[in-house]
Amino acid sequence: MVEVFAVASGKGGTGKTTSTVALGMALSDRYDVTVVDADTGMANLLFHAGLSDAETTLHDVLADDAPVEAATYDRFGLTVVPCGTSLDGFRNADPDRLRDVIAALAEDTDIILLDSPPALDSRTAVLPIVLADRIVVVLQPTIPAISDGLKVQEYATTYDTDVAGLLFNKVRESESIEQVSEKTERYFDGPTLAAVPESERAREARRAGRPLLAHAPECEAATAYRVAAESLTVRDGTAADAADRFQSAVIPESL
Repeated sequence: MVEVFAVASGKGGTGKTTSTVALGMALSDRYDVTVVDADTGMANLLFHAGLSDAETTLHDVLADDAPVEAATYDRFGLTVVPCGTSLDGFRNADPDRLRDVIAALAEDTDIILLDSPPALDSRTAVLPIVLADRIVVVLQPTIPAISDGLKVQEYATTYDTDVAGLLFNKVRESESIEQVSEKTERYFDGPTLAAVPESERAREARRAGRPLLAHAPECEAATAYRVAAESLTVRDGTAADAADRFQSAVIPESL
């Protein structure tokens, strides 16, 4: 089985990378999980996974300077494919190669999580959503964040990518998340997976270069991510079918 999820948001600062890694670690209790930093312009995954000194990254693979195997690392029970942070690496990377990268990874994993760019303002930024089977939309319970999340859904449905669910993040105690969630679900195609509270432990984890579920596995935010993982349905699919779909995906020339 294999299914690809793009973890996406319509704006930066929602905690998308934290959420991608946390979901991956929670899902790894039941599945083989691969996490890919598909934000080739503003990579963050390597810092969250303690890979800031990684010699080979997705940039090298997309530039055809290294095989994908050289950019995969075993971290915290996950297979992690980080992206580099240099401008030269970004310039030399060919986003079209991401299709082949995902197809290769699909041969040896159950779930692929694509940590997607926060803004859908370029061909490269939309690509993870085009390649995914479904998206998980990371939201904060604010009108601007929800509005931007709806734009993500619009792009996804345009390219026949379904919505797996909504993940509210950085929720403060004063926010009536149940009411917000109920109203929001009227406009989104997927259910609310969980509401993750604002967490100092999450900030500590980022500073320490460790995933939240490794740094503070018993905190409320970590528990909420495990709830989200339990709520996320995973569909069966074959690696061959997935590879065919990725390689035949129509990548938009412009937005």
